[in-house]
Amino acid sequence: MSRKVPKRVFLTEDQMPTKWYNVRADMKEQHAPYLHPGTMQPVTLDDLLPIFCTELAKQEADNVTRYIDIPEEVQDFYKIFRPSPLIRAYELEKALDTPAKIYYKFEGNNTSGSHKLNSAAAQVYYAKEQGLSGLTTETGAGQWGTALAMACAYFNIPLSVFMVKVSSEQKPYRKAIIETFGADLIPSPSDTTNIGRKILQEHPGTGGSLGCAISEAIERAVSTPGYRYVLGSVLNQVLLHQSIIGEEAKMQMEVIDEYPDIVIGCAGGGSNLGGIMAPFMRDRLEGKRHPYFIAVEPASCPSLTRGRYAYDFCDTGHVTPLAKMYTLGAGFMPSPNHAGGLRYHGMSPIISKLYHDGYLDEAVAVEQTKVFDAATIFAKNETILPAPESSHAIRVAIDEALKCKESGEAKTILFNLTGTGYFDMHAYMDYKEGKMNDYVPTDADLEQGFATLPSIPGIQ
Repeated sequence: MSRKVPKRVFLTEDQMPTKWYNVRADMKEQHAPYLHPGTMQPVTLDDLLPIFCTELAKQEADNVTRYIDIPEEVQDFYKIFRPSPLIRAYELEKALDTPAKIYYKFEGNNTSGSHKLNSAAAQVYYAKEQGLSGLTTETGAGQWGTALAMACAYFNIPLSVFMVKVSSEQKPYRKAIIETFGADLIPSPSDTTNIGRKILQEHPGTGGSLGCAISEAIERAVSTPGYRYVLGSVLNQVLLHQSIIGEEAKMQMEVIDEYPDIVIGCAGGGSNLGGIMAPFMRDRLEGKRHPYFIAVEPASCPSLTRGRYAYDFCDTGHVTPLAKMYTLGAGFMPSPNHAGGLRYHGMSPIISKLYHDGYLDEAVAVEQTKVFDAATIFAKNETILPAPESSHAIRVAIDEALKCKESGEAKTILFNLTGTGYFDMHAYMDYKEGKMNDYVPTDADLEQGFATLPSIPGIQ
């Protein structure tokens, strides 16, 4: 096999993007406005200020500014672990005997083991600039909590992390590393908040969900003077910060005169897919190129493939603004599988709108044993142990490469490898020992979640 294209394509620090790209500035139609949970009227900037840092609230509401400068202090932090490499998966291609060219953007080159540090650095920086006393957040699989703990340690800001209980039990070493960086970790739902106690009363023995953890983190933030809440996915501001992934990837592909026919990302809240697709979606929206975009989600939490496009609360406790998104209902309690970071009932309003309007071409739901099949193939050939979340993208990248083998087409495939699996060994052990189950909710299961969708007069 010819290897004229290098295995790894790097950029220098001086070539690193200095601006985030705001895809909303190029969208043909904006996603529907957030609604205030009390009035059910569109939220204003003032409504967001008690929850988010001022600058982040402005970014959340900004639909017109195409490029936003990355603060110099954030650029300096990025240079600890960025630019990240673009890697040609030669060994995987050979194992699959495919004519496809497979590239992956590797975001696991930092202690958090994921892309989450891109937004964590930005959000903590703005909190520091505002002079806040501390931050609260939620985390599912633990990558976001770890990344935020790292950024808070760097900028010297206290942090409380509400971690989905089942994930905290499956991944005790995540707790250890989050606490190593100085943050407090509380398994959620907990008895430390009113909402947590209510959820425990209504769902005794629950393993929790991201929606539960979000509710607790927001309650703690709004009830503690000088604190604000930060979120690692779903929000517009997060997809903005993660655009650096795609911007770098596009520059790296230009170096080797390549362009993807297919762009793939796993999808839980939207930060992974939103990050890798950003500049390629810009090309699509501008009519310059037409890459094919695929979102991959767990079959156990299928918001895009089986959810409804409707207004819903972003949290289980109904304290957040409502977003119009693909959702399973804020009351949906997902199976305690190993795709912890993808175990969210809804989807980014940006991703949802692009999917609804046909710019995001396809959504695929995959069972976890098939995900770990793909993760194992990838690890054996590329020598990186991938996180379960990222392995959803690997699964579909392999499937697309095998389609190319059948058709003889030499398509160029790009996917986002946003996490390493070194804190997920319990999951890999369960897989190897045949203890892993493929839970897929029935229509009746989903109806229980849909029954919790709010009824909004004049809207839905």
